[in-house]
Amino acid sequence: MGEELKHTSFGPGHRRDYRRKVQLCLDVFETMLAKSSFDFEKPLTGMEIECNLVDAEYQPAMSNSEVLAAIADPAYQTELGAYNIEFNVPPRRLPGRAALDLEADVRASLNAAEAKASTDGAHIVMIGILPTLMPEHLTGSWMSESVRYQALNDSIFTARGEDIMIDIAGPERLSLQTASIAPESACTSMQLHLQVSPADFADNWNAAQVLAGPQLALGANSPFFFGHHLWAETRIELFAQATDTRPDELKTQGVRPRVWFGERWITSIFDLFEENVRYFPSLLPEMSDEDPVAELADGRTPKLSELRLHNGTIYRWNRPVYDVVEGRPHLRVENRVLPAGPTVLDMMANSAFYYGALRALSEEDRPLWTKMSFAAAHANFLEAAQNGMQARLYWPELGEVTPDELVLRQLLPLADEGLRRWEVAAEVRDRYLGVIEGRAKSGRNGAAWQSMTVEALQGRGLSRPDALAEMLRLYCQGMHSNEPVHTWEVPA
Repeated sequence: MGEELKHTSFGPGHRRDYRRKVQLCLDVFETMLAKSSFDFEKPLTGMEIECNLVDAEYQPAMSNSEVLAAIADPAYQTELGAYNIEFNVPPRRLPGRAALDLEADVRASLNAAEAKASTDGAHIVMIGILPTLMPEHLTGSWMSESVRYQALNDSIFTARGEDIMIDIAGPERLSLQTASIAPESACTSMQLHLQVSPADFADNWNAAQVLAGPQLALGANSPFFFGHHLWAETRIELFAQATDTRPDELKTQGVRPRVWFGERWITSIFDLFEENVRYFPSLLPEMSDEDPVAELADGRTPKLSELRLHNGTIYRWNRPVYDVVEGRPHLRVENRVLPAGPTVLDMMANSAFYYGALRALSEEDRPLWTKMSFAAAHANFLEAAQNGMQARLYWPELGEVTPDELVLRQLLPLADEGLRRWEVAAEVRDRYLGVIEGRAKSGRNGAAWQSMTVEALQGRGLSRPDALAEMLRLYCQGMHSNEPVHTWEVPA
């Protein structure tokens, strides 16, 4: 979660003053990009993993406050739903064998957290959407105890002025109305961070947008929501709809959604922050005491709290991040495309593929985004979310291709070269890109395994709810084995 707030409600004066302060922060940020020294010489990568809690019957366990108290580790924090927690993995560098150490550390931390959670009767699950979650679970005390979350919920509905409509097509269409942002809590992701220089930010962000479609096709892991079989990565559309502040009239007028792919390639990180300020009214207009102009004039690094808070309520799939650590400012690309799970190994493989391909694509002499429209990248993203490994993606010089062909022919060699430029050891490249190769050749990602397993279990005579619970039990076995999902067996 972001930083906690002091207020749950805000008046017109708050919003007016906040708008002025955000604009002031933006002006200072522009000055800093031109004159300040940003920290990027030894770039760090970071990872956040959002998890679900279940009980012994694999149903949602609304007990994150008790579980977090038992874990007693500041790396674990609340998320929106009382059945969610987030694991913030300490930043690391990429070279050498660092990724193998990171994999071992992440597994050890999650196993320790699981052992402590189980004393409260809860178990931790890494998955894009908890398949046993049903509408009745999101009534009553579904939300984590947090001023920030309550204020966010209230602000979204104040802006919207009516209930939110969730309408997702797919093999089993789902349509319902909700009077809270509770469905958003179903969306649990893995977020990848990369520290970059101001000069390299645009190339890295553009490359991340190009990669979003292939990333999703490979990593989809959310085929079920409220018992319905929907998209391969239902989380993408559910998150967009569950936080939409626009009634139909504003959609018709072309007002941008807060969950946003974007609409153009960029030339600077400033483009993204400027769009955020220009297009999106504040949701959480809480003011700090900082005078960013005075801070900068006195030789200190301004926190730009209002700009950062505003940025945190605009949910770009590749989000720009400004942060200050030990008095030094830095910039990050935050990749929010992927779901959590299925295993730590799968997530490490997804990370290696992303960081490697990103490095290679961002450094090409003639960048890929100069050969394709932004609309084509967006279409790839939605096509991959809907159809996973069965998608058809557009790629310059190849035309329309399947994800397996694109990954095996183009992107795996690029990812290997990019990781080599990061000075990642050959054994690390082989381990993680080997998982991506196996997934591409088999066509089996988390979404495919979930769908095939539920179909097989229902074929044995189980009801849909029982099949989902049994699938989740088998999923948890596979998750703890740390064997990649493409090797998991499907019940006969």
